[in-house]
Amino acid sequence: MEVFWTNIREVPLYVFNNLVFINFILAAIIVFFQRKDPKSVWAWLLILYFIPIVGFVFYLLIGTDMYKRRIFRTKEIEDRLNRAIRQQEYNIRNKEMGYSNKVVRNYEDLVLFNLKTSGSILTKQNDVAIFTDGREKFKSLIDDMRGAQSTIHVQYYIIRDDEVFGEINAVLKEKAAEGIEVRVLYDSMGCRAIRESYWRNLRSCGVAIAEFFPALLRRLHLRVNYRNHRKIVVIDGKIGYTGGFNVGREYIGLNRRFGYWRDTHLRIEGEAVQALQVRFMLDWNHATKGRRLSMERYLSDVDYPLKGQCDIQIVTSGPDTGMQNVRDNYLRLITKAKRCIYIQTPYFIPDEAILSALTIAIFSGIEVNIMIPCKPDHPFIYWATYSYVGTLVMIGANCYTYDHGFLHAKVMVVDEEVICCGSANMDIRSFALNFEVNATIYNEEKAREMTAIFNRDIEQSSPISKDRYSGRSLMIRFKEQVSRTLSPLL
Repeated sequence: MEVFWTNIREVPLYVFNNLVFINFILAAIIVFFQRKDPKSVWAWLLILYFIPIVGFVFYLLIGTDMYKRRIFRTKEIEDRLNRAIRQQEYNIRNKEMGYSNKVVRNYEDLVLFNLKTSGSILTKQNDVAIFTDGREKFKSLIDDMRGAQSTIHVQYYIIRDDEVFGEINAVLKEKAAEGIEVRVLYDSMGCRAIRESYWRNLRSCGVAIAEFFPALLRRLHLRVNYRNHRKIVVIDGKIGYTGGFNVGREYIGLNRRFGYWRDTHLRIEGEAVQALQVRFMLDWNHATKGRRLSMERYLSDVDYPLKGQCDIQIVTSGPDTGMQNVRDNYLRLITKAKRCIYIQTPYFIPDEAILSALTIAIFSGIEVNIMIPCKPDHPFIYWATYSYVGTLVMIGANCYTYDHGFLHAKVMVVDEEVICCGSANMDIRSFALNFEVNATIYNEEKAREMTAIFNRDIEQSSPISKDRYSGRSLMIRFKEQVSRTLSPLL
């Protein structure tokens, strides 16, 4: 036994004496065993250099995609809803689609691209309401839940145990007692602050609960990446909500740190709700395994009244998809712009393709407008955001910091014709690591409404002029440089 403990005590000394060699082996693993963007590889090597060994532990927790294909293999197969997708693709290619909306006709190539790459069926005659205030959004959501006749499906990245979910919670229990099917799907990381007893209480009242990527022993989150960042609510298969709001008191402006919470959320009625329903069901089936929902049961008997004028594609992406669908949708929209682009995002960390596309747009005379928060919720991410925004400011973009609280909206509007709005930030994490959902809306009226909202927000914002950006302090420049270097990891 004494020999054993002697050997144990010698391990740290051995590691220290061979640190360079061990670090070399770990660096080789990062370089040769993972197919990553070169910038990401260099960032990880930099971390490994400055914090040997420990840096590799961080890499295993948040950097590696070693098990990605195995984790999502069954889910990827399940996502292939081929029949309707192939039929619509055939109709588009053979000019049999019969567009009543000239915007869709102008963006037919984008419609086909989203259809082929992410299975995003074009849905017609949807009605869309836009919410920018949390109190208004939650009031509408709760009213719709109270009117539910058959099902309520709820999916959020963050749910807080506070008065906001307390009110929703009471409605969910009430509807479950009436015999309505109520399901709540939550992300384990985003909802880590909620005690298990809270979910047990909901289950005891008849609400079905599922957890996306549960923590080990309910506390240790080994999969820091691959979070389900989607926000989806579907009521009776007829009313859908998606956008940027999570559930908590900060989202109605009751957190002193953030103040007023400025976000964007959509309420949809029409065929697009079916796409949100499918997305919820696929995520639910992946999380529950043994309690799988039948597509035929929840999709076959829904009657969608033809009331709206919005054509919509629901675009989803995540580490289970072969391509970065949300990123590619953003990219195609930017490259198709002819007059103007409006972007609101809390995090602006574009990859090389998005940054190049925006640069080309600016030099081509297209008006590029970007709005970010005036305050950070994640310092490294904020200063990387400020750095990338500054790059575009210096070549002619119109950029602003929203001063009236915290800006959390994730919106792009192109040429006042097309909107892309949902859960995805304009950053590498949303592009490649998170599960996201965006609605691409082809409608001039709604696009003009969203543009008007952007212009109204400018009145409560400060412009980032070339002089302002050039005159930033040495400390801010240092923060930017460090954060931008680490941006592939953020």
